[in-house]
Amino acid sequence: MASVSEWIEGARPRTLPNAIAPVLVGTGAAASIGGAVWWKAVLALVVSMSLIIGVNFANDYSDGIRGTDDERVGPLRLVGSKLASPAAVKTAAFTCFGLAAVVGVVLALTSAWWLILVGAVCIAGAWYYTGGRNPYGYSGFGEVAVFVFFGLVAVCGTQFVQAERVDWVGVVAAIAVGSFSSAVLVANNLRDIPTDAESGKNTLAVRLGDAGTRTLHLVLLVAPFVVTLILVARTPWALAGLVAVPLAVKANAPVRSGGKGLALIPALAGTGAAMLVWGVATGLGLGLG
Repeated sequence: MASVSEWIEGARPRTLPNAIAPVLVGTGAAASIGGAVWWKAVLALVVSMSLIIGVNFANDYSDGIRGTDDERVGPLRLVGSKLASPAAVKTAAFTCFGLAAVVGVVLALTSAWWLILVGAVCIAGAWYYTGGRNPYGYSGFGEVAVFVFFGLVAVCGTQFVQAERVDWVGVVAAIAVGSFSSAVLVANNLRDIPTDAESGKNTLAVRLGDAGTRTLHLVLLVAPFVVTLILVARTPWALAGLVAVPLAVKANAPVRSGGKGLALIPALAGTGAAMLVWGVATGLGLGLG
């Protein structure tokens, strides 16, 4: 049976910036229009983190039973490595989804009932990314889903539940976070092109090819800093986001140098680190402004 440390590794903690950054930025966007509510920000963070951990366990389960993870270069997978049973990992995934649902309902009942429908779509999107008969992650739509769910929905949703509206700052900030989140997945899928292609998992990276995927990673890392310059129209404090530029440059280094396999793991971790630092700095900057 998997140990506690192996379960933690299976939850893929390196992806947590994808959950934390949108809440920080959304809260900063809410504060910039005088609408920050700390306890709603905390609940939004619980929802976001529960969803990201849930989707990681769901991917572990679905890829594991399909045999996609039989030959894997990246981080530990519980089912693929036979450290945990598929049923146990599936239960972990749905436990996380259940927690996200319960907390999400609380947020919806204190802001807008239709957010329950949005939450249901998010959970369905998390499961069918690699689950079901025709997972959309196997058809090249994973990056689009990450951009929407952990960018647009997460940031705008966080701003809405606190300020009861979404303004242009929330939207453009959501585009930036969505770009970062997609870049994390692009780095992951670039590393897995050989094994994914062999197993029939046609990710966007497989479809674009090696060179096209490396270009996409660079574009997605540049986009948030363009947004930083746009956010100056709200407050000069938004320039704090530029502190993440060196981290983004470092994260892209293994990609632009042609790294493959294990050499690309620093790009995955580095992209997440750049996103988290940008999220903290931008959230604080918007709040101070």
